[in-house]
Amino acid sequence: MSTRAGFVALIGEPNAGKSTLLNRMVGAKVSIVTHKVQTTRARIRGVAMEGQSQIVFVDTPGLFQPRRRLDRAMVAAAWGGAADADVVVLLIEAQRGVTEGVERILEGLEDIGEGRKVALAINKIDRVQAEVLLGLSQKLNEQYPFVETFMISAEKGHGVVALRHWLAGQVPTGPWLYPEDQIADLPMRMIAAEMTREKLTLRLHQELPYQLTVETEGWEERKDGSAKIDQLIYVIRDGHKGIVLGNKGETIKAVSKAAREELEEFLGRKIHLFLQVKVRPNWLDESERYSQMGLNFKDGNA
Repeated sequence: MSTRAGFVALIGEPNAGKSTLLNRMVGAKVSIVTHKVQTTRARIRGVAMEGQSQIVFVDTPGLFQPRRRLDRAMVAAAWGGAADADVVVLLIEAQRGVTEGVERILEGLEDIGEGRKVALAINKIDRVQAEVLLGLSQKLNEQYPFVETFMISAEKGHGVVALRHWLAGQVPTGPWLYPEDQIADLPMRMIAAEMTREKLTLRLHQELPYQLTVETEGWEERKDGSAKIDQLIYVIRDGHKGIVLGNKGETIKAVSKAAREELEEFLGRKIHLFLQVKVRPNWLDESERYSQMGLNFKDGNA
Protein backbone atom coordinates (compact mmCIF):
# COMPACT_ATOMS: atom_id res chain seq x y z
CA MET A 1 0.00 0.00 0.00
CA SER A 2 1.26 3.47 -0.82
CA THR A 3 1.49 6.03 1.93
CA ARG A 4 -0.31 9.37 2.01
CA ALA A 5 0.41 12.58 3.90
CA GLY A 6 -0.97 16.08 3.83
CA PHE A 7 -2.17 19.13 5.73
CA VAL A 8 -5.74 19.64 6.90
CA ALA A 9 -6.73 23.10 8.19
CA LEU A 10 -9.53 23.35 10.75
CA ILE A 11 -11.16 26.78 10.44
CA GLY A 12 -14.19 28.40 12.02
CA GLU A 13 -15.37 31.02 14.46
CA PRO A 14 -13.88 31.21 17.96
CA ASN A 15 -15.22 28.47 20.24
CA ALA A 16 -16.56 26.34 17.36
CA GLY A 17 -14.65 23.37 18.81
CA LYS A 18 -11.54 23.29 16.60
CA SER A 19 -9.08 22.60 19.43
CA THR A 20 -11.34 19.89 20.90
CA LEU A 21 -11.60 18.25 17.47
CA LEU A 22 -7.83 18.42 16.95
CA ASN A 23 -7.15 16.80 20.32
CA ARG A 24 -9.76 14.11 19.57
CA MET A 25 -8.25 13.39 16.14
CA VAL A 26 -4.69 13.19 17.47
CA GLY A 27 -5.67 11.22 20.56
CA ALA A 28 -3.76 13.53 22.90
CA LYS A 29 -3.99 17.07 24.13
CA VAL A 30 -1.87 19.27 21.87
CA SER A 31 -4.10 22.36 21.71
CA ILE A 32 -5.36 24.67 24.43
CA VAL A 33 -9.04 24.11 25.23
CA THR A 34 -11.05 26.56 27.33
CA HIS A 35 -14.57 27.95 27.39
CA LYS A 36 -13.15 31.36 26.48
CA VAL A 37 -12.98 32.44 22.85
CA GLN A 38 -9.79 33.19 20.87
CA THR A 39 -7.54 31.07 23.07
CA THR A 40 -5.62 29.40 20.23
CA ARG A 41 -3.02 31.90 19.05
CA ALA A 42 -0.59 30.00 16.84
CA ARG A 43 -1.25 27.50 14.09
CA ILE A 44 -0.84 24.34 16.14
CA ARG A 45 -0.01 21.23 14.16
CA GLY A 46 -1.21 17.88 15.46
CA VAL A 47 -0.34 14.66 13.66
CA ALA A 48 -2.83 11.77 13.34
CA MET A 49 -2.30 8.34 11.74
CA GLU A 50 -5.15 6.63 9.92
CA GLY A 51 -4.12 3.43 8.14
CA GLN A 52 -1.30 4.34 5.75
CA SER A 53 -2.21 8.03 5.85
CA GLN A 54 -0.60 10.69 7.98
CA ILE A 55 -2.93 13.65 8.53
CA VAL A 56 -1.26 16.82 9.75
CA PHE A 57 -3.94 18.99 11.33
CA VAL A 58 -3.50 22.74 11.49
CA ASP A 59 -5.63 24.12 14.35
CA THR A 60 -5.95 27.76 13.40
CA PRO A 61 -6.97 30.67 15.64
CA GLY A 62 -10.69 31.41 15.41
CA LEU A 63 -11.76 33.77 12.64
CA PHE A 64 -13.31 36.93 14.04
CA GLN A 65 -13.37 40.71 13.49
CA PRO A 66 -9.89 41.84 14.62
CA ARG A 67 -9.58 44.92 16.84
CA ARG A 68 -5.87 45.13 17.64
CA ARG A 69 -2.45 43.98 16.43
CA LEU A 70 -2.55 40.55 18.11
CA ASP A 71 -6.06 39.92 16.74
CA ARG A 72 -4.98 40.83 13.19
CA ALA A 73 -1.92 38.56 13.39
CA MET A 74 -4.11 35.69 14.64
CA VAL A 75 -6.67 36.10 11.83
CA ALA A 76 -3.86 36.28 9.25
CA ALA A 77 -2.43 33.05 10.69
CA ALA A 78 -5.83 31.37 10.40
CA TRP A 79 -6.30 32.27 6.73
CA GLY A 80 -2.65 31.45 6.07
CA GLY A 81 -3.17 27.99 7.56
CA ALA A 82 -6.17 27.41 5.29
CA ALA A 83 -4.34 28.69 2.19
CA ASP A 84 -1.41 26.30 2.83
CA ALA A 85 -3.55 23.18 3.41
CA ASP A 86 -4.47 20.33 1.07
CA VAL A 87 -7.93 20.03 2.64
CA VAL A 88 -9.92 22.61 4.63
CA VAL A 89 -12.61 21.68 7.17
CA LEU A 90 -15.00 24.45 8.16
CA LEU A 91 -16.34 23.82 11.65
CA ILE A 92 -19.76 25.29 12.45
CA GLU A 93 -21.36 25.22 15.89
CA ALA A 94 -24.82 23.64 15.42
CA GLN A 95 -26.74 25.80 17.87
CA ARG A 96 -25.19 29.05 16.64
CA GLY A 97 -25.91 28.31 12.98
CA VAL A 98 -25.07 30.80 10.23
CA THR A 99 -23.90 33.90 12.08
CA GLU A 100 -22.41 37.07 10.61
CA GLY A 101 -19.00 35.59 11.35
CA VAL A 102 -19.82 32.42 9.40
CA GLU A 103 -21.03 34.57 6.47
CA ARG A 104 -17.65 36.35 6.44
CA ILE A 105 -15.78 33.03 6.51
CA LEU A 106 -17.87 31.73 3.58
CA GLU A 107 -16.89 34.87 1.63
CA GLY A 108 -13.23 34.27 2.47
CA LEU A 109 -13.50 30.68 1.26
CA GLU A 110 -14.39 31.97 -2.21
CA ASP A 111 -10.77 33.17 -2.44
CA ILE A 112 -8.79 30.38 -0.81
CA GLY A 113 -11.12 27.43 -1.53
CA GLU A 114 -10.22 27.27 -5.21
CA GLY A 115 -8.07 24.27 -6.07
CA ARG A 116 -8.51 22.52 -2.71
CA LYS A 117 -11.18 20.38 -1.11
CA VAL A 118 -13.34 22.11 1.47
CA ALA A 119 -15.53 19.99 3.77
CA LEU A 120 -18.18 21.11 6.25
CA ALA A 121 -18.32 19.71 9.79
CA ILE A 122 -21.33 20.70 11.88
CA ASN A 123 -20.24 20.33 15.50
CA LYS A 124 -22.09 19.91 18.83
CA ILE A 125 -24.92 18.02 17.07
CA ASP A 126 -26.14 16.65 20.40
CA ARG A 127 -27.42 20.13 21.33
CA VAL A 128 -30.01 20.60 18.56
CA GLN A 129 -32.89 18.68 16.93
CA ALA A 130 -32.31 16.60 13.78
CA GLU A 131 -34.52 18.81 11.58
CA VAL A 132 -32.50 21.88 12.62
CA LEU A 133 -29.29 20.10 11.58
CA LEU A 134 -30.69 19.14 8.19
CA GLY A 135 -31.91 22.70 7.56
CA LEU A 136 -28.52 24.13 8.56
CA SER A 137 -26.66 21.66 6.36
CA GLN A 138 -28.88 22.48 3.38
CA LYS A 139 -28.49 26.24 3.88
CA LEU A 140 -24.70 26.06 4.12
CA ASN A 141 -24.36 23.79 1.09
CA GLU A 142 -26.44 26.22 -0.92
CA GLN A 143 -24.04 29.02 0.04
CA TYR A 144 -20.82 27.10 -0.71
CA PRO A 145 -20.04 23.92 -2.72
CA PHE A 146 -18.68 21.74 0.09
CA VAL A 147 -17.34 18.40 -1.16
CA GLU A 148 -18.65 16.57 1.93
CA THR A 149 -20.70 17.35 5.04
CA PHE A 150 -20.14 15.67 8.42
CA MET A 151 -22.29 15.78 11.54
CA ILE A 152 -20.04 15.49 14.58
CA SER A 153 -19.61 16.02 18.30
CA ALA A 154 -15.90 16.69 18.85
CA GLU A 155 -16.39 16.51 22.63
CA LYS A 156 -18.20 13.15 22.65
CA GLY A 157 -16.49 11.68 19.58
CA HIS A 158 -19.61 11.17 17.42
CA GLY A 159 -18.80 11.19 13.71
CA VAL A 160 -15.11 11.92 14.27
CA VAL A 161 -13.89 8.51 13.04
CA ALA A 162 -15.85 8.90 9.79
CA LEU A 163 -14.35 12.37 9.25
CA ARG A 164 -10.81 11.16 9.95
CA HIS A 165 -11.26 8.17 7.65
CA TRP A 166 -12.50 10.44 4.84
CA LEU A 167 -9.59 12.86 5.35
CA ALA A 168 -7.12 9.95 5.20
CA GLY A 169 -8.30 9.26 1.66
CA GLN A 170 -8.11 12.93 0.61
CA VAL A 171 -4.52 13.81 1.51
CA PRO A 172 -2.01 13.39 -1.35
CA THR A 173 -0.04 10.23 -2.00
CA GLY A 174 3.51 10.59 -0.73
CA PRO A 175 5.92 9.86 2.13
CA TRP A 176 4.99 10.69 5.72
CA LEU A 177 6.06 14.14 6.88
CA TYR A 178 6.76 13.24 10.51
CA PRO A 179 7.94 10.16 12.46
CA GLU A 180 5.06 7.76 13.09
CA ASP A 181 5.04 8.34 16.86
CA GLN A 182 5.14 12.16 16.73
CA ILE A 183 1.87 13.87 17.63
CA ALA A 184 2.77 17.55 17.26
CA ASP A 185 5.39 19.69 15.58
CA LEU A 186 5.41 22.32 18.30
CA PRO A 187 8.58 22.43 20.39
CA MET A 188 8.00 21.04 23.89
CA ARG A 189 8.88 24.46 25.32
CA MET A 190 5.91 25.98 23.50
CA ILE A 191 3.53 23.16 24.47
CA ALA A 192 4.58 23.65 28.11
CA ALA A 193 3.93 27.41 27.85
CA GLU A 194 0.52 26.77 26.26
CA MET A 195 -0.43 24.42 29.10
CA THR A 196 0.35 27.10 31.69
CA ARG A 197 -1.50 29.74 29.64
CA GLU A 198 -4.55 27.47 29.52
CA LYS A 199 -4.57 27.15 33.31
CA LEU A 200 -4.29 30.94 33.65
CA THR A 201 -7.13 31.43 31.17
CA LEU A 202 -9.36 29.07 33.12
CA ARG A 203 -8.61 30.84 36.44
CA LEU A 204 -8.81 34.45 35.29
CA HIS A 205 -11.76 36.38 33.96
CA GLN A 206 -12.75 39.00 31.38
CA GLU A 207 -10.03 40.61 29.27
CA LEU A 208 -6.95 39.68 31.29
CA PRO A 209 -6.25 36.29 29.62
CA TYR A 210 -5.89 38.08 26.27
CA GLN A 211 -3.41 40.56 27.74
CA LEU A 212 -0.93 38.05 29.06
CA THR A 213 1.45 35.61 27.46
CA VAL A 214 3.64 32.76 28.76
CA GLU A 215 7.13 31.88 27.60
CA THR A 216 9.33 28.97 28.64
CA GLU A 217 12.61 30.63 29.56
CA GLY A 218 14.56 27.64 30.82
CA TRP A 219 14.42 23.83 30.50
CA GLU A 220 16.94 21.81 32.46
CA GLU A 221 17.13 18.03 32.23
CA ARG A 222 18.09 16.48 35.56
CA LYS A 223 20.05 13.29 36.26
CA ASP A 224 17.09 11.65 38.02
CA GLY A 225 15.02 11.88 34.79
CA SER A 226 12.98 14.87 35.91
CA ALA A 227 13.04 18.32 34.29
CA LYS A 228 13.17 21.83 35.77
CA ILE A 229 11.09 24.30 33.75
CA ASP A 230 11.22 28.07 34.26
CA GLN A 231 8.44 30.13 32.74
CA LEU A 232 7.75 33.86 32.51
CA ILE A 233 4.23 35.26 32.51
CA TYR A 234 4.14 38.69 30.88
CA VAL A 235 1.33 41.09 31.80
CA ILE A 236 0.85 44.68 30.67
CA ARG A 237 0.30 46.48 34.00
CA ASP A 238 1.04 46.22 37.73
CA GLY A 239 -2.62 45.62 38.62
CA HIS A 240 -2.62 42.54 36.38
CA LYS A 241 0.42 41.17 38.17
CA GLY A 242 -1.50 41.28 41.46
CA ILE A 243 -4.46 39.45 39.89
CA VAL A 244 -2.21 36.71 38.47
CA LEU A 245 -0.44 36.25 41.81
CA GLY A 246 -3.71 36.32 43.78
CA ASN A 247 -4.25 36.78 47.50
CA LYS A 248 -1.11 35.49 49.29
CA GLY A 249 -0.01 33.94 45.98
CA GLU A 250 -2.99 31.56 45.88
CA THR A 251 -3.77 32.00 42.16
CA ILE A 252 -0.21 31.49 40.90
CA LYS A 253 0.20 28.45 43.20
CA ALA A 254 -3.00 26.85 41.88
CA VAL A 255 -2.02 27.57 38.26
CA SER A 256 1.48 26.20 38.80
CA LYS A 257 0.14 23.00 40.42
CA ALA A 258 -2.43 22.37 37.65
CA ALA A 259 0.09 23.06 34.86
CA ARG A 260 2.76 20.89 36.51
CA GLU A 261 0.37 17.96 36.94
CA GLU A 262 -0.72 18.14 33.31
CA LEU A 263 2.89 18.38 32.11
CA GLU A 264 3.85 15.36 34.22
CA GLU A 265 1.00 13.36 32.73
CA PHE A 266 1.87 14.49 29.18
CA LEU A 267 5.61 13.79 29.52
CA GLY A 268 5.34 10.78 31.83
CA ARG A 269 7.92 12.07 34.33
CA LYS A 270 8.44 14.41 37.27
CA ILE A 271 8.45 18.14 36.52
CA HIS A 272 9.66 21.02 38.69
CA LEU A 273 7.80 24.10 37.40
CA PHE A 274 8.74 27.64 38.42
CA LEU A 275 6.57 30.58 37.37
CA GLN A 276 7.52 34.25 37.50
CA VAL A 277 5.23 37.19 36.65
CA LYS A 278 6.72 40.24 34.92
CA VAL A 279 5.11 43.52 33.95
CA ARG A 280 5.92 44.35 30.34
CA PRO A 281 3.60 47.19 29.24
CA ASN A 282 4.35 46.91 25.51
CA TRP A 283 4.58 43.14 24.99
CA LEU A 284 1.63 43.28 22.54
CA ASP A 285 3.82 45.47 20.30
CA GLU A 286 7.06 43.47 20.50
CA SER A 287 7.94 41.32 17.49
CA GLU A 288 9.83 38.81 19.65
CA ARG A 289 6.66 37.95 21.61
CA TYR A 290 4.86 37.19 18.32
CA SER A 291 7.70 34.92 17.15
CA GLN A 292 7.42 33.02 20.46
CA MET A 293 3.70 32.47 19.69
CA GLY A 294 4.38 31.32 16.12
CA LEU A 295 2.74 34.44 14.68
CA ASN A 296 4.02 36.96 12.15
CA PHE A 297 4.43 40.41 13.75
CA LYS A 298 3.98 42.16 10.38
CA ASP A 299 0.57 40.50 9.92
CA GLY A 300 -0.64 42.64 12.80
CA ASN A 301 -0.13 45.90 10.92
CA ALA A 302 -3.37 47.82 10.43
